[in-house]
Amino acid sequence: MATTMKDIARELGVSIITVSKVLRNHEDISKKTRQRVLDKVREMNYTPNLAARSLVTGRTYLVGLVVPDLLHTFFAQIAKSLSTALLKKGYCLTISTSDEDPELEDRTIERLLARRLDALVIASTCTESEILQRIHKEGTPLVLVDRNLPGLNANYVGSDDERVGEIATEHLIAIGCQRIAHLRGPNTSGGRGRLAGYQKALAKHGIPLYPGYISTQSMADLHSVEIGEKLTRELLQLSPRPDGIFAFNDPMGIGAMHAITAAGLRIPEEIAVIGAGNLYYSRELRIPLSTIDQQTEQTGERTARLLLSLLEDKTPQQNKTVLIEPRLVVRASTDKSSVLS
Repeated sequence: MATTMKDIARELGVSIITVSKVLRNHEDISKKTRQRVLDKVREMNYTPNLAARSLVTGRTYLVGLVVPDLLHTFFAQIAKSLSTALLKKGYCLTISTSDEDPELEDRTIERLLARRLDALVIASTCTESEILQRIHKEGTPLVLVDRNLPGLNANYVGSDDERVGEIATEHLIAIGCQRIAHLRGPNTSGGRGRLAGYQKALAKHGIPLYPGYISTQSMADLHSVEIGEKLTRELLQLSPRPDGIFAFNDPMGIGAMHAITAAGLRIPEEIAVIGAGNLYYSRELRIPLSTIDQQTEQTGERTARLLLSLLEDKTPQQNKTVLIEPRLVVRASTDKSSVLS
């Protein structure tokens, strides 16, 4: 027969409640007792009966995460950080992708809700969503991450995207760029916010916005490298040609650098490039990419902290907005000083 908490408690001479608290990572158990229980759990090969626990508590201890794309390491990094933080409190994360398809996103959310998940975290591909409105009204704990929805008064954790665009553009201005183009993002809060920050920085410093310098194609997070390369080839045909490019994200910035080097131009001497996201591989490129760090690990941790407060606090809470402060990371793609020295 399978080992039970009662068996472990009897072996150690402690209460079942003590064993339960250790397994749920409660803080009011001494380190010595916690270690004794954990050692006995391993020794007796104890596996929690989650179905039985759900019947008692009314919880599944599952949290759903829906993101546009897990191949984009930005979302994978958030998922990893979120999963690690939730697991410490006994919750497991189940992950689905929408492939930037609003209809697929709605179907995915419906299926997750059918599993009676305790909470949902969504980086929505929609600009408006009836199903999210319904979730919000029905009281299922919901946190939007990275992408906010106008008109939906929901919990949100993500970057201050206008600041992302402002910081990136002001950095290009600071290194001497006067003709700065923007490879715009999707028609989400992130894409709109970074575009607004770009325009704000240009206006603040009296830098002209030349015709065609804002890409007309509103892209998705999927296929960002290819889209960035295509849009940059179009920018290179303009007169005057840009001497700086702010890309919505790092993959678009990488695509921009592909197009620039293929045209025989030098980075950053002739065109400087900056992205956003600070993906782990951006520093490993032949020309390491300058970027705006959105602090994905902190985003995942703060999302988990907010979720747990929603799940464990019995009293209704006001919806919260948690903005993660972006920071500039300068690398070779904009570092003209290293070229001149």
